[in-house]
Amino acid sequence: MDISMKGRGRHAAVRNAKKGAPFTLAIDIGGTHLKASVLDRSGTEVAKRVEVATPHPAPPQAVLSLLEGLAQSLPKYDRVSAGFPGVVKHGEVMTAPNLGTADWHGFPLAAELTRRFRTPARVLNDAEVQGLGVIKGRGLECVLTLGTGLGSAIYRDGELMPHLELGQHPIRKNKTYDQFVGSAALRKHGAAKWNRRVRRMIESSEHCSISITCTSAAAMPPGSISSCRPM
Repeated sequence: MDISMKGRGRHAAVRNAKKGAPFTLAIDIGGTHLKASVLDRSGTEVAKRVEVATPHPAPPQAVLSLLEGLAQSLPKYDRVSAGFPGVVKHGEVMTAPNLGTADWHGFPLAAELTRRFRTPARVLNDAEVQGLGVIKGRGLECVLTLGTGLGSAIYRDGELMPHLELGQHPIRKNKTYDQFVGSAALRKHGAAKWNRRVRRMIESSEHCSISITCTSAAAMPPGSISSCRPM
């Protein structure tokens, strides 16, 4: 190949890269796993997701060090978006029930991600981030995430109503939603009883459109909860 052809190839690669920009390092901080990938501006993955088990205990510095390691294996990005399992206000963590609120309360997560990754970063509750990817933007919509605990988010005509954090609310016999339908309840009671609990929870929320994402989808028999989407 002559030099002019090589030059055209490099320019084409640059043009193709710019077409997908800006690229986002998408981070999911969970009570069981830390996950990351890079998305183009349409939200399409441009690299296979990488993940690692969440450490326990999980203080901020331990979690952030693992996130840095995940990011090193991924393509370049222009910004960072992170979902966190707790209440987040203005980029600062208020609660972290499955990681340790005592360690995380008041931690400036968005600012620390910006400093470590040297790029603009935004942080929201993890269920709120996932909900933005599945809602239709019409009427009252509720998004539930089933994993280590229960995540929740509610939207009105596409606008987020923040800080619901239903997982910490009581549901039955002094149990919180996290305790009632979280992964520990699935392991303790088995799939059949857990499915009944999830259905009971959904049926009590009949006044809004519900979408569910879950890491526990394998526990659900076909057709048990038709709106469940595996994460």
